[in-house]
Amino acid sequence: MLFGLLLNNVVKHGSLRVFDYNDREKTYGDGTGQRITLRLHIRGPHTALALNPYLKLGEAYMDGQITVDPPHSIYDVLDLVLSNLGTNYSSKAMQIYAALRRMKRRIDQHNPVGKAQANVAHHYDLDGGIYDLFLDEDKQYSCAYYARDDMSLEEAQRAKKHHIIAKLAIEPGMRVLDIGCGWGGMALTIAEETSANVVGVTLSEEQHKVATARAAKRGLSDQVEFRLQDYRLLEPSFDRIVSVGMFEHVGIGHYTEYFNHVNRLLTEDGVALIHTIGRLDPPAATNPWIAKYIFPGGYIPALSEMAASVEPTGLLMTDLEVLRLHYAKTLREWRRRFMARRDEALKIYDERFCRMWEFYLAGSETSFRHEGMVNFQLQLTRKIDALPLTRNYMIEQEDRFEAGNIPHRLAGD
Repeated sequence: MLFGLLLNNVVKHGSLRVFDYNDREKTYGDGTGQRITLRLHIRGPHTALALNPYLKLGEAYMDGQITVDPPHSIYDVLDLVLSNLGTNYSSKAMQIYAALRRMKRRIDQHNPVGKAQANVAHHYDLDGGIYDLFLDEDKQYSCAYYARDDMSLEEAQRAKKHHIIAKLAIEPGMRVLDIGCGWGGMALTIAEETSANVVGVTLSEEQHKVATARAAKRGLSDQVEFRLQDYRLLEPSFDRIVSVGMFEHVGIGHYTEYFNHVNRLLTEDGVALIHTIGRLDPPAATNPWIAKYIFPGGYIPALSEMAASVEPTGLLMTDLEVLRLHYAKTLREWRRRFMARRDEALKIYDERFCRMWEFYLAGSETSFRHEGMVNFQLQLTRKIDALPLTRNYMIEQEDRFEAGNIPHRLAGD
């Protein structure tokens, strides 16, 4: 079968045993490590899996056409396959297919005002109970920062917020914009711990509703305003801009537009911090399964694409950090929590959704472990002297956070 030929070409180390729909067995790899067993339950997927594995493997798993024998899971299959592949393609045909998809990505990622909101709603306007199953208590849906390897998810997400706040050098009374504010955790933390005034914008009705309620509950409605609004419709100006996990939804054709708006919205001595998933390899196209089922219109940029879009805007790139494996650790904890409460997810949606979500979390984690996916934190200013000369100010502020000494915390908090 064609799928068997593909596996034979890809799986060089490890041990993968595959049973086809007639219960015929074939083993791939060099026999090292634990043997993982994959079962194909109907005839149809074989050719489709071979011709378009990047789309059809996820679909077959969602539909129950393939299963994995316990104690292993689909994560183990993806981990084995991607540890063999790395950043290479599974075949020459897949390399050509990827090149063709890259040629049309500006069409796929066209995200004007209006369509961008529909794309966001596809993922973020799910029943909020799904996210409660696996996120931390602050509902941080982006890469955590493991300043220490033994941190819990809650500790690492707090560390992420503090890491970003330290880089922004926020002072009391400043006006801060949070582009893509999610459920409001970053904006509320900034307000509480720096005494700044914050405007958060989102295109998700569910997130806007939750964030607004959280601000009211914490007595911050006069200090934090959440808007259901596209960032392109905002009026200047802000002393600081933060954007966490939103740039992935901008679309390659809108990068210069995005950074032009950041420049327009900043004060002359303002600072912006863009936190985004990125790729270490050259520009590519979004995985077709992710584009179809998880993040329509989304794309993970190469650093070269971001830099090329910043340069014409007049913004200055004043600091860059590459976070390696932090998201792999975050996703592993999300997957563990989701699977521990899978029965609750099944009550909210159905079996196909649960299998889709498991594949999404497992595939994302293995991509960060093996396919060169990382997180970029890009600091931008309009003036070369907008910040201290060295990075010591960041480290000193983080040390104060770590010690529990938050100098700008509001009185009574």
